[in-house]
Amino acid sequence: MTVYMDYNAAAPLSEAARAAMTTGMGAIGNPSSVHSHGRMARRLIEDARLAVAATTGAQPSDVVFTGSGTEACQLMLRLPGRSRQIVAATEHAAVLAAAPNAEPLPVNADGLIEPDVLRQQLGDTAADTIVAVMLANNETGVVQPILELADIAHAAGALLVVDAAQAYGKLSLDLTALGADAFALSAAKIGGPLGVGAAVFACGHIPEAVMTGGGQEKGLRGGSENVIGIAGFGAAAAEVPTSINLQPSIADLRDQMEASIRALSNDAAPIGANVERLANTSSLAMPGVPAATQVMALDLAGFAVSAGAACSSGKVQRSHVLDAMGLDDALVTSTIRISLGLGTSAADIEGFVQAWRTLYSRRNPSLSEQATA
Repeated sequence: MTVYMDYNAAAPLSEAARAAMTTGMGAIGNPSSVHSHGRMARRLIEDARLAVAATTGAQPSDVVFTGSGTEACQLMLRLPGRSRQIVAATEHAAVLAAAPNAEPLPVNADGLIEPDVLRQQLGDTAADTIVAVMLANNETGVVQPILELADIAHAAGALLVVDAAQAYGKLSLDLTALGADAFALSAAKIGGPLGVGAAVFACGHIPEAVMTGGGQEKGLRGGSENVIGIAGFGAAAAEVPTSINLQPSIADLRDQMEASIRALSNDAAPIGANVERLANTSSLAMPGVPAATQVMALDLAGFAVSAGAACSSGKVQRSHVLDAMGLDDALVTSTIRISLGLGTSAADIEGFVQAWRTLYSRRNPSLSEQATA
């Protein structure tokens, strides 16, 4: 049986989400219909909207359900009157591909945006500008100083939109407290189903629709709603406070794993370890062993991990995130991502460290000799 350590790609479906989706399967009406069956389907959607709003500091009316986190990112980038876009260099492809002509916002060697760099790039006035910065990086887990960046953006007249998909369920989210003008979320990151997302807007912000149609989701997302998926999203969102409370114990497991691997190789320093990271995320290099080789070998050993983002049609591609941080080629090409979750145990960590050691020892015979001495 494979130990799942790729929660940043998608968390396993929670039992609460599964139960809610089963209920959703029984809703036979179109949620836009006014008869009792339609009203039943509508109730499932609106209950989910309430749950998502409660975990983001937003009003339910400011939550727009989408078909994915990617669609949510595209929607939040479509706030009107913003012809200039500035996008952090370490953003997810969901944002980078949606803003191909954006000005890149560089990061430092720790993966952080330096406030003075944003201030200089914005200039004195930027009323036509939208800045996109993800709250927590999906590959390294590095957490950006969103509140400070938002203050800088707003002082220049710009808006700040935030891909919060990876942070959701791991950090407390509040639009007002963080100063964000919009969040993009994905149900799959918190134990909800794949194929459902949400864009959450600060009061007063209304984007241009990505997809028009029958007026669903306040005219911002045409097409009959995915009642089953949205119901699952709502159930998973209701569990977010519990998940956040459990992050310290997950951090303990992550730190234990990193310490054990550091003891095996001084070159396996976790990337981004000098700054705040998500509790569950570790980006580790195995010097001399290509990332693709590690992913396949660890899978054969019973551990599912990834190299970079898991959104490239099954391909292992060079990480633009690590490149943007200015890391040397040896690190960029030999780094994998291990992401833990609520189902990870101490035994899983112990087993993974042993599998890592076995693989690394093939390139470092002295390690094997130490193990048998």
